[in-house]
Amino acid sequence: MFNAKQLIDENRILFAVPLKPLLGDRFQPTGFPSLGAAEYRTTSGRKLLVESVQSMANRLEHTCWDPSINSPVEDLSGISHVTVLRKGEFLTDSMLESHRIYSPYIIKSKKDRTVFNLIKNALISSESGPVNTKRLAEFLLMYDIGSLLHGVFLADGELAGGRLRIARALSAFIEASGVEVAASGGVKNDHINPSGDTKSGFGNVPFPRDEYVAQQIVCYISIDIAQIRGYGLDAKATELLLLLSLYRIRKLLDGDLRLRTACDLEPIDRNSIVAIRPSDFALPTLSELTDAVRKSIIACKSMMVQTQVKFEDDLKKAKEKDDGDDDEEEQDSEEK
Repeated sequence: MFNAKQLIDENRILFAVPLKPLLGDRFQPTGFPSLGAAEYRTTSGRKLLVESVQSMANRLEHTCWDPSINSPVEDLSGISHVTVLRKGEFLTDSMLESHRIYSPYIIKSKKDRTVFNLIKNALISSESGPVNTKRLAEFLLMYDIGSLLHGVFLADGELAGGRLRIARALSAFIEASGVEVAASGGVKNDHINPSGDTKSGFGNVPFPRDEYVAQQIVCYISIDIAQIRGYGLDAKATELLLLLSLYRIRKLLDGDLRLRTACDLEPIDRNSIVAIRPSDFALPTLSELTDAVRKSIIACKSMMVQTQVKFEDDLKKAKEKDDGDDDEEEQDSEEK
């Protein structure tokens, strides 16, 4: 069985995993509002961001979620997370939310202040003076372990003045080198009325399309073990965080890297993934990591809980704020 203790004294584990399109050569990169595809030049030539750090954090988290039962995958049964119910039905979970435990459905509920009060009471010693990072880490381990891997920013003035934050300990992005635009296009055909009013959805509508080809596509992954050690947690909890990181990486690379409709990637050699630091470390198989992480969760059972909260607030659109909501938001903004 894989023993994570051999890695605990490392500062970083770094991977650079070569990828290729599943079919053909073209792929569709991520796009950004008012920017489009993120192209840039370095000393080694023209490059392209295929998938951002933010998006990869969500994808790594989702490898641990089973949507058929709205719960963590069976291998990770027992890890801490917060489930949100609405009218008795599943609404969301901290493992699915971009801000994890700081999701507005968990923290901002006016009718269920459970998690907000738990944070405030547990970290009251950080209201003035330095933030007690160890106490914050212990709290997140207890209620939402994913926040210790993918980061969290509790940006609320009532919570230690909005100073409670954890940087990402596990991060990844996908970058392509030697890129060229593969310009193409298409047309939305209306076989009934080709010259119809296109503004209303009728008629033929031609459109351009830019995909890319690349000489190399690489998934870069970093585990900051020094940061994980710096939480000051129990040795068993530190080992669990490392194992969870490796488990997520292996599940991501073993699964479908279909990032978008026209961006379906896979590792060139997923059976031989070796870190660039430490250079002799080969990523264990999913079976090895599953066995290790299950035992580690059992060892840390008393340090984690699964929490349920309710979100019964009205789901208002932005234009539906009343005067009271406006005043409250302005006050929060000043405090931040």
